[in-house]
Amino acid sequence: MSLFDDDRPQQPSAHEIGSDLSLLSVDELKNRIALLQGEIARLQEEIETKASGRKAAESLFRF
Repeated sequence: MSLFDDDRPQQPSAHEIGSDLSLLSVDELKNRIALLQGEIARLQEEIETKASGRKAAESLFRF
């Protein structure tokens, strides 16, 4: 990592919670919905992975 990495402009995120939506087109809004739905699915998969790992650990330590 270079000493100058912090000087590069930050790429804006695809969506920021609470941002003004009035300037976006219908297609842009639909793209953001698809992006957020994908992120929700990814979060739900992580929850399921963690829950199954916890269940496995609990069953291992039960007497």
